[in-house]
Amino acid sequence: MTGLARDGGLLLPETFPDVSDRLAAWSGLSYPELAREVMALYTDLPADALAELIDRSYAVFRTPEVTPVVPVGPIHVLELFHGPTLAFKDLALQWLGHLFAYILEQEAGVLNIVGATSGDTGSAAISGVRDKPRMRIFVMHPRGRISPIQERQMTTVLDDNVFNLAVEGTFDDCQGILKDLFKDLDFKDRYVLGAVNSINWARVLAQVVYYFHAALHVMRATGAGRVRFSVPTGNFGDIFAGYVAARMGLPIARLILATNENDILARFFREGEYRLGRVMPTLSPSMDIQVASNFERYLYYRVGEDPARLSALMEDFAATGTLHLDDGARAERDGRFAAGVGDTQATLDTIRMFADRYDYLLDPHSAVGVHVGLEHLDDDEPTICLATAHPAKFPDAVRRALGRDAAHHPVIDELQHLPTRCDTLDADPATVRRYIERRALHPESRNPQPNTRDQPRGTTIHDHETA
Repeated sequence: MTGLARDGGLLLPETFPDVSDRLAAWSGLSYPELAREVMALYTDLPADALAELIDRSYAVFRTPEVTPVVPVGPIHVLELFHGPTLAFKDLALQWLGHLFAYILEQEAGVLNIVGATSGDTGSAAISGVRDKPRMRIFVMHPRGRISPIQERQMTTVLDDNVFNLAVEGTFDDCQGILKDLFKDLDFKDRYVLGAVNSINWARVLAQVVYYFHAALHVMRATGAGRVRFSVPTGNFGDIFAGYVAARMGLPIARLILATNENDILARFFREGEYRLGRVMPTLSPSMDIQVASNFERYLYYRVGEDPARLSALMEDFAATGTLHLDDGARAERDGRFAAGVGDTQATLDTIRMFADRYDYLLDPHSAVGVHVGLEHLDDDEPTICLATAHPAKFPDAVRRALGRDAAHHPVIDELQHLPTRCDTLDADPATVRRYIERRALHPESRNPQPNTRDQPRGTTIHDHETA
């Protein structure tokens, strides 16, 4: 529930269990059954409580398979968008909401969740937490830099425990403020802060499950001994979950990292240098990121699980904007990874090709992953491309690719005429800190009730707070 460790670092398990001898037994399990098996390895929750939390988390998905795998042309598409907000983040954040509520009830505690989103995390986190007792959630997004639909999915939620913050800056600014707040241990303790961003290990754990589910399904269907995954990548959390699955013994031949023009991660895996650049707005805004928080987790293993060396690398990167691996680590490429870039033109071409050739509609993020996945096909190793969002969330990109209005979903269509609520803040940690101080639940609240706002429910609010 804490997100970051006390020293500001990221949390990891001490070890990853080897489950290679269990894969045959797991092959025919339903998604909730498999989730119980995987998550039980990392938690001391009672088995019946874990099972109930998992069942409740995935009962709200619109298909009994939860994450169906669909053969489309030369690839398999792993559809991760059948949850409440039509994005892959629902797989982790529905679980996290129920998990947090369970723990807070057991401990008679409260939690103030603070998050930063480049698009989908915010709405999925809000969906998982809205109206739950003992919790309030504060979600920052970069003002004007997420899609209008992503913004409406967040700001049309008027529950009293939900606070949407439009920050005048980039996602990296939001993420920097988040880290600043969590490094202030006095503030973090006084206001009982928790995290739902992909820096939260429990969220990464939930994402590990669908790698097992998809790989076992495809291997059973094709007879293949190994698979490849192509993952559209922003903050490195989703593909890191695949890396965890591989370390646990899932036979993943390649993790194919796909970025848009914000290609800092692709350049690292191809050239060995992690160099900060300018955030470029693209058709796939959830991937418009330079500093990828979960990359630090991967680097820990890349440098031989040496925390002192990792800390030195991260401090150097903070000072110079550049990170180099030396002492042989740079030369020794990680054979698990391949990388590529799907720029705007490639994204549009891929959406058009799959619609025309296979009658299958991709959102722009998924199209980036498919484009790069097609560059790394192997006849003996099926390629599974992660479809991370429903195309209806990005109708403008689909319209630009196809020349027609083709991307719709009832959940999205219903948002258009709902009232919204959002506060606009400067990209300043002190401003955000004061905002939270005035609205947070306090630990001494033994039976906290939903927040009573000054504004009537259903109004449209655009407050602007300055430093």
